[in-house]
Amino acid sequence: MNLKKSYVFLFLVVAHFCYSQSVIGKWKTVDDESGKEKGIVEIYEKDGKIYGKIIEILEAEHRSKKCTLCEGSDKNKPILGMTFIKGLTKDGNEYNGGKILDPKNGKLYKCYITLEEKDKLKVRGYIGISLLGRTQYWYRVKK
Repeated sequence: MNLKKSYVFLFLVVAHFCYSQSVIGKWKTVDDESGKEKGIVEIYEKDGKIYGKIIEILEAEHRSKKCTLCEGSDKNKPILGMTFIKGLTKDGNEYNGGKILDPKNGKLYKCYITLEEKDKLKVRGYIGISLLGRTQYWYRVKK
């Protein structure tokens, strides 16, 4: 009986460790130019791909803004609630192969994300090659 309890405990510890090492979860975004905290993004998995949705905007004056410069199905959609990271797939320690939308200018960029630390996420949007782009660091929201 004690052996069963040990296995259950070990399983729970491993499951917690694996979950905490995942990009899945809620992240506080920090603007790379101003250093200001901007919002909360929920990163989730759907059909084997990674997506990111804006679930909170910290600056009250921006909460009702729409993506007026976006094209296609995102045109004039509210930024709050928008899925702006789309279709990343796991490639080693990195998630890439998808796109990230910048609601400020309405442009789509190639994107990759990777965990720098357990609670620090590197998010890079770029044009062409990854040298031509911007990097932000986001921080895991503690429950």
